[in-house]
Amino acid sequence: MSIFPSREIALTIGQVSVHWYGIMYLLSFLFGIWVIPRLLKYRSLSLTADLRDALVFDVFLGVLFGGRLGFVLFYGGKEYFENPLKILALWEGGMSSHGGFLGVMIALLIFTWRNKIPLLLLGDVLVIPIAVGLALGRFGNLINGELYGTVTALPWGMNFPGAEGLRHPTQIYAVIKDLFIASVCFLLLKNIRIKNTPGMVAAVFLIMYAISRFIVEIFRDQTFARVFRFGKIVLSEGQVLTLPIFIAGMVLLVIVLRNRRVIENATAT
Repeated sequence: MSIFPSREIALTIGQVSVHWYGIMYLLSFLFGIWVIPRLLKYRSLSLTADLRDALVFDVFLGVLFGGRLGFVLFYGGKEYFENPLKILALWEGGMSSHGGFLGVMIALLIFTWRNKIPLLLLGDVLVIPIAVGLALGRFGNLINGELYGTVTALPWGMNFPGAEGLRHPTQIYAVIKDLFIASVCFLLLKNIRIKNTPGMVAAVFLIMYAISRFIVEIFRDQTFARVFRFGKIVLSEGQVLTLPIFIAGMVLLVIVLRNRRVIENATAT
């Protein structure tokens, strides 16, 4: 057994390596298991222990398969298509938060449909552990020394292996913004005035995540990422992929506010 054999690996036991990124995923789901039962009351939801376990398992699969397939499709090279079995080599690293988003959404759609649970009510609850999980994932990126930013002269610039000069610690920026989003969503979830507005918290989460991720991408080093040019506008692949999330959040917000207005008008008459 070897402890901290490399920057990316926390522990090796024989031929098995435990990566820091994997530990962050484990902590995310343990946090979800702990916090979800404590948040359900704010949307008057009651799930049995078996349903809660099934929910966490389904979300785990959504993150795992969605994140991996998203990485292969958005950021992976031709080697994954030449050797499809390489897609299953999760121990080599490579996950996409955008793919994870899509995977979780599909998992939630199936779970809520199968168990006849209101999707928007459950979504309002789950965005909080999801935001915390995103923060833990970015902390894993920081430990690995990956996804760092561009060169900076700011006093909090950091050195990263293989990168010249001090760099924006964009992983830390991402951790801060994800924890901030989790805090805002928690306060909204507790707000009695929007208790009867299912989907409001989920919509705010999507909008805040898209905007903050778009901003963080400005400071991220894009040397190994694709960029897209729209006339004089240059966007990174990460920024382009946040646009559907922002649109989905705005559409959901409009639907939620419209439904709330209909209910208020019906109550008033």
